[in-house]
Amino acid sequence: MKIAIGSDHAGFPLKEEIRKYLEEKGIEYVDCGVYDASSADYPIQAKNTCEKIVSGECVRGILCCGTGIGISMAANKVKGIRAACCSDYFSAKYTRLHNDANVLCLGARVIGVGAALELVDVFLNTEFEGGRHQRRVDLITEIENG
Repeated sequence: MKIAIGSDHAGFPLKEEIRKYLEEKGIEYVDCGVYDASSADYPIQAKNTCEKIVSGECVRGILCCGTGIGISMAANKVKGIRAACCSDYFSAKYTRLHNDANVLCLGARVIGVGAALELVDVFLNTEFEGGRHQRRVDLITEIENG
């Protein structure tokens, strides 16, 4: 499983912690930037990261900004992306189980590193439940396709 990761300047320190965590776990990833704490626009980072997922190069993504909200809004504008901004374990688990989310968005100014890594772990290790939830995911896709 290859993961795409990205952030803006506010999310950079958390993205770096996630990058190290993925390395420790032996999880392959593509770092889509940013590569330092210089000011950066989160919509660009969201787009660059999500393109790795919709192209099939990566199966899921993790994005970080200050709150996780702005970058999730931008990510959800990319066709084929179901991004969820999560700050608790239950939401991170159920966005995979019920929504088949393919991008986890985290707020570096909202949660600490320990909690963030726990959310990354549950997000990456929870499979989509399918069943009645597939119909709902399909309805989301229909809305997306107009």
